Amino acid sequence: MKVITMEVGPLAANCYILYCQNTKKAAIIDPGAEGELIISQVKSNRLEIQYILLTHGHFDHIGAVKYLKDELNARVAIHVEDAGCLNDNGRNLSLYMRMDIGDQGPADKVLKDGDKLHVGDIELKVLHTPGHSGGSVCFLAPGAVFTGDTLFCGSVGRSDFPGGNCKELIRSIIEKLMVLDDNFIIYPGHGPASTIGRERITNPYIAYYYSR
Repeated sequence: MKVITMEVGPLAANCYILYCQNTKKAAIIDPGAEGELIISQVKSNRLEIQYILLTHGHFDHIGAVKYLKDELNARVAIHVEDAGCLNDNGRNLSLYMRMDIGDQGPADKVLKDGDKLHVGDIELKVLHTPGHSGGSVCFLAPGAVFTGDTLFCGSVGRSDFPGGNCKELIRSIIEKLMVLDDNFIIYPGHGPASTIGRERITNPYIAYYYSR
């Protein structure tokens, strides 16, 4: 598995392309903006995009969905609880930021906890991790997890937006992510990558939970 990382949009959200080296089949995770940049990476690596995968429905993670779907004929997948964000600029918070990203929907596949997706020879497992939003998910890959705005390097996602819940967020992190091996790489929605082991020891939110 190979991972390409791009910072896109005004909030510097991380967009990822993960691909199978054997088949060149790929998925785009959280294309928040700058669709042409993303497509340039797809073309330069000669990839076939199977899915556009969304960790949640906020505007900075979905803003280039329609453009990429139209250009690449890929299937859009998002958790059922956030699927409505694709065509509701109130729910996806773009109106809150005085932006209009237009209608990005509908989803081709609605996800639930435990679903499995195949990208070439790579198996991804969907982990429903509510807290940042009701439909937040993480995508578990071999040796890595794409955490969206659930878990960051040294921090956790905000839980004060509509659909957010602080207790659910921490429970999601502890029950779904901290059970992974220390060497799992964390690819977050913003900021640098980390590992489960590093966050278990150094993340103040996680440390506080374990110290109680």
